[in-house]
Amino acid sequence: MRSKGLLSRNSDKNLGLALKRAGTVFVAVRMLHFAQGPSLTDIETLTPLIAPETEALGFDLVRVIWLSGDDGLTLQVMAERPDTRQLVIEDCAALSRRISEKFDALDPIAEPYRLEVSSPGIDRPLTRLGDFADWTGHEASVKLAALVDGRKTLRGNLLGVDDADIAIDDRKNGHVVFRMIDVESAKLILTDRLIAATAPVIIGGVDLVEQDDFPENEWPEDEQEE
Repeated sequence: MRSKGLLSRNSDKNLGLALKRAGTVFVAVRMLHFAQGPSLTDIETLTPLIAPETEALGFDLVRVIWLSGDDGLTLQVMAERPDTRQLVIEDCAALSRRISEKFDALDPIAEPYRLEVSSPGIDRPLTRLGDFADWTGHEASVKLAALVDGRKTLRGNLLGVDDADIAIDDRKNGHVVFRMIDVESAKLILTDRLIAATAPVIIGGVDLVEQDDFPENEWPEDEQEE
């Protein structure tokens, strides 16, 4: 697999871009690859290849997902520093290089795709049990894979984690308990309290691109309450 170029308006070819969206700054490095090996697009297979590169830089891996847009596939790798819960542009660039070098050697993906390395942002996804504990007291939206107490969509303040049980004060059902295995997707809701509790994002030296330069359908849509 070889890189064909960077999709960026930054003057430094090795850096990337930052996108300011709904009060949240997303920092990302996006590279276009043309792969020629066997198809290996399963996230469960790709994640173990990416996780060691993330850990080598002292970062925590938040999630790996495929995004599909008009211009093709994007492999989004979201990571954070344990102390700040975010990445700056230099962090994104460093992680992008490590992943690209490994994928160049292993050639695990047959389809042309873009690699995007990003920081979670303020209204971050909740992908690990520890996320629900860390953000106790803040409002979240949770989509469940199956009905729990008659609902698949929950929204309210997180009440905490007890062993494997996650509790939320749902707007409609009150106290609801579910498990991580039940979660299809979850994210924090952007509130003034959440902004105040979040470390400021450092964007010095980063070019901000216009939102029009990023097709909206490349970003996961906010979950709508059922």
